Amino acid sequence: MRIAFWRVDFAAAGPGAALAAILARRPHTVAMAQVIAGLAPDILVLSGVDYDPRGHTSAALNALIAAQGYDLPHTFAPTPNAGMPSGVDLNGDGMAHGADDAHGYGAYAGARALLLLSRYPLATDRLRDFTQMLWRDLPGAMLFTGATPEQLAVHRLSSIAHVALPVLLPNGADLWLLAYHAGPPLFGNHPDRNRNRNHDESAFWSHWLSGELADKPPLGPFVLAGGSNLDPFDGDGLSEAMRRLLAHPRLQDPRPTSPGGAATANADHIGPAEQDTAAWDEKQGNLRVSYVLPSSDMTVLGSGVLWPLPGTPLDDLLTATGSAHKPVWLDLSLN
Repeated sequence: MRIAFWRVDFAAAGPGAALAAILARRPHTVAMAQVIAGLAPDILVLSGVDYDPRGHTSAALNALIAAQGYDLPHTFAPTPNAGMPSGVDLNGDGMAHGADDAHGYGAYAGARALLLLSRYPLATDRLRDFTQMLWRDLPGAMLFTGATPEQLAVHRLSSIAHVALPVLLPNGADLWLLAYHAGPPLFGNHPDRNRNRNHDESAFWSHWLSGELADKPPLGPFVLAGGSNLDPFDGDGLSEAMRRLLAHPRLQDPRPTSPGGAATANADHIGPAEQDTAAWDEKQGNLRVSYVLPSSDMTVLGSGVLWPLPGTPLDDLLTATGSAHKPVWLDLSLN
């Protein structure tokens, strides 16, 4: 079984723009569907797809993928924090209705959220949704300088969503899919709010898997798939949170690699370039910020980052999607 995570970018300017781009079969959306069909995941977590409570966007995207010869009929879009108004001045700029005052950064409600697609049914009736958990309720929460009681009373931990959902496998077993996407550690004018929040969004899973929260993790197999916006060694974030999660005894890190990442190495970086998942031209360079991590009781058959060598047809196709992020995939044994 293949499980994949990919941070896509529809470059949506407002509500409904992503849906319009999909329905219009714009070149970057067709390229995304072709990449997904070629990768052929059994379970796929996408980040960057606008939330649509009526399901039109997920249905349209699914139809576009199916038109490329591959079907992922079961979809679920968790209600995100991104762009959802908090009514409170969370970033301390004197206004309470900006994009950075939402429960998660977003210029409009549901901007660039999560979408789960699967060949197998999703047991949404057993969904565990941590998206509305308050940041202050996380054990050891780092919070931020100057946080007021009013801010902490509404400030949620999750920038987009944190969810756990059972996938119903053909052999009758459950595979728990844990999905999230954290905000970047460095943006805005606040000195440490987004950096500390980014740290704690990944630290959440370490606490949960260790049984330190009221909700206890499942005993059976699971896969954590998401974008932490945090490299274990390099970049602007507090990397120890990612290193701690990768070393958690209930997880294993297959360390997926790619030839394209290795070919575009950053000379001043500590981490292995072949494990990078994002091709950034900015100061921080390429980083490993996307992950598919199975539980330690599962057998990994293969893994990789879909980042081919420059100048190849597949590289051209990925470039046409407009996303700086590369899909990360993992093949697992169901036995």
